[in-house]
Amino acid sequence: MSEWTWEYEGYDPDAERLRESLCTLGNGYFATRGAVPECRAGLVHYPGTYVAGCYNRLESTVAGRQVVNEDLVNLPNWLLLRFRCRSAHGPWGQWFSPGACSLHHYRHSLDLRRGTLTRSFRYRDDDAGVLCVEQVRLVHMGDPHLGALRTVFTAEDWAGEIEIEAAVDGGVINSNVHRYRSLNRSHLAHMQFGAQKPDVVWLYCRTTTSDIAIAMAARTVVTGQPPVSSEVRSTRHRVVHHLVIPIAPGRPVDVEKTLALHTSRDTAISNPLSAAVDQICAAADFSTLLHSHVAAWEQLWRRAEVQVPGQAGRVLRLHLFHVLQTLSPHTADLDVGVPARGLHGEAYRGHVFWDELFVLPYLNLHLPEVSRALLDYRYRRLPQACRAATAAGRAGAMYPWQSGSDGREETPEWHLNPRSGRWLPDHSRLQHHVGSAIAYNVWQYCEATGDTEFLHTKGAEMLLQIARFWADISVFDPDYGRYRIRGVVGPDEYHDGYPDAARPGLDDNTYTNVTAAWVLNRTLDLLRRLPAWRREELFERVQLDGDQLPKWEEISRRLRVPYHQGVISQFEGYDELAELDWDAYRGRYGDIRRLDRILEAEGDTVNRYKASKQADVLMLGYLFSHTELQQLFHRLGYSLDGEVWRKTVDYYLQRTSHGSTLSGLVHGWVLARVKRAEAWTYCQEALEADIADLQGGTTGEGIHLGAMAGTLDLVQRGLTGLETREDALWLDPVPLPTLSEYGFSLRYRGHWGVGLWLQSGQLRITVPDSEESAIRLVLADRAVTMAPGETCTLVLPTR
Repeated sequence: MSEWTWEYEGYDPDAERLRESLCTLGNGYFATRGAVPECRAGLVHYPGTYVAGCYNRLESTVAGRQVVNEDLVNLPNWLLLRFRCRSAHGPWGQWFSPGACSLHHYRHSLDLRRGTLTRSFRYRDDDAGVLCVEQVRLVHMGDPHLGALRTVFTAEDWAGEIEIEAAVDGGVINSNVHRYRSLNRSHLAHMQFGAQKPDVVWLYCRTTTSDIAIAMAARTVVTGQPPVSSEVRSTRHRVVHHLVIPIAPGRPVDVEKTLALHTSRDTAISNPLSAAVDQICAAADFSTLLHSHVAAWEQLWRRAEVQVPGQAGRVLRLHLFHVLQTLSPHTADLDVGVPARGLHGEAYRGHVFWDELFVLPYLNLHLPEVSRALLDYRYRRLPQACRAATAAGRAGAMYPWQSGSDGREETPEWHLNPRSGRWLPDHSRLQHHVGSAIAYNVWQYCEATGDTEFLHTKGAEMLLQIARFWADISVFDPDYGRYRIRGVVGPDEYHDGYPDAARPGLDDNTYTNVTAAWVLNRTLDLLRRLPAWRREELFERVQLDGDQLPKWEEISRRLRVPYHQGVISQFEGYDELAELDWDAYRGRYGDIRRLDRILEAEGDTVNRYKASKQADVLMLGYLFSHTELQQLFHRLGYSLDGEVWRKTVDYYLQRTSHGSTLSGLVHGWVLARVKRAEAWTYCQEALEADIADLQGGTTGEGIHLGAMAGTLDLVQRGLTGLETREDALWLDPVPLPTLSEYGFSLRYRGHWGVGLWLQSGQLRITVPDSEESAIRLVLADRAVTMAPGETCTLVLPTR
């Protein structure tokens, strides 16, 4: 395999769903999994197509209760193209199925540079002869509403006919995630079918409750041999273009199936059906589409690529490929957030979590227009977050842990433990730190882009309302002489309450408190810098009395951070929990990433133990440089020297099961500056999380977008120490022997193509001579100003 291709040899039913996720093709508007075209959804294959932001809400009965869940909808399957053969005057053979034939040279090849998936194989039909098949598919990166599949059939040693059924199948449900099987999963209704011209069929339907209209028009044409017959048939859920084509040795038959997809959420259309039919009738042939598609990908790679040699570089390029397929320049025109599992499957129901915290920092420096669109998604849902806070008896904005179409809380009230088969209360909606993540993303975007217009308007309003929530939820405790935040859940997620407590939630989660203090401080700093007229206008818009600000200042300096045994406590009372016998559980179960499920199945609870799913306190080391973190703690009245931080890192490293793909990423990031010898182990786990399916089957339900983008940012910011603050690029590179050579270019405040390249212990920075202004760099030992066309080389210190 080359550095730009991923190849899978042979047909492996056990690995097909993993391959289908990793071979998904998308363009930011829609994506289609890499399933084989001749098979409908079943135990082996799952052909799914998803449009960004296309959700539907259904009611189900769970554990004797009525619950409502909103899901990203699996749309009609446009890929379907099945075939069978017969020799001259012989009977028709069986419809081809990869699991029922003796296959030769069966291969999938994912071309990252071109954004195509190629499938090639040979097989012998018992009644005809050997047939060679090559299929190439694309989801067009230039035109977001087009997809295409070209299939070339070549008979080696026989002549006869090949029968084709090219269908659009509306008989689909959301069945990608097995543990959701007891939920209502039928999202599509009001099916209509038709044909336009001899070679175009269309399907129109609507989602059952969100009432989103969906239209697909498919054109199937044959070159090489004219069809003997061509007709359109339809059933209750499918429309089929049926063709019979003569075939002879050495005379390939080329079948091109092209899709146009529109929904009623699209702009600049009168209705989705006429838009889809008009577009498919005007669409170019496959070769022309392929050429423009590849050109669009070429432009995208120039803006975003990271160059890293070796296997790590191959994986990073695959990660970037999937990030760009989910969040492309087309995303800038949509009202969508960051789906935690991409547009690659149905895990987490396609919801938007805090994963943008790991995604936007990379996009800010390559595709800032996409970052702004993703922040606009949050801004449009600010009124909903304010209503949620009001309903909870709080001021400000309480953003949901899981968000979907309209920004209401989509976190289910119950979740299934597949080990025990029991449905359990889900308290993860208490992860109010998602508000801090949104505020952090606003600030990071504005620092990277210099977009003061956004910062002073939408950004300021979001920061103000999030800060207002933290100020309101913080309660002064005279016993401690400090403010406290109680009844929350931290990033760890395992701990959602105290053992045997009647109510869920924890007190003084360090990550929550420190990031709340940061939000309050940043908001106050922003308000001080705003012109007086703008500040007054903002206060009037959000109905805030400026007299509250002194209290915000006080809270931002006096929020409590608990300690125990000389380390930072994850939350109040953490030191009173029992120690877990980690060796015993590893010996008994092997993989204990989902320790919470193991303990619950035993009738126990992880709430009793000092055991974390993923980084919690250590997340602070992911968000902030050590200098910034020291300043934050100092402002709160605490000391945080290097020794305390190293002891804290060691303490939680020994008590973490890494049940999230984000865990390896964060630990690798933090350890790169604390314990470099151990850092690569965790970096490698983050790199392999999806390609090796380390979570045991979860990748087949959708890739982990936050972890993929985070590995890219590990190179971009983690290893370089790159920060964008105070109108400068700050750099503090850390040498990691196992990742000692890399390079990338970035877009910083209108400067295109600022290059950074690390090699042989030196970091070289270049500013293109096409730029019109200088860039200020702050290094460990000096500050420099680089003029256009200038190059600066930094010799890395020995650590």
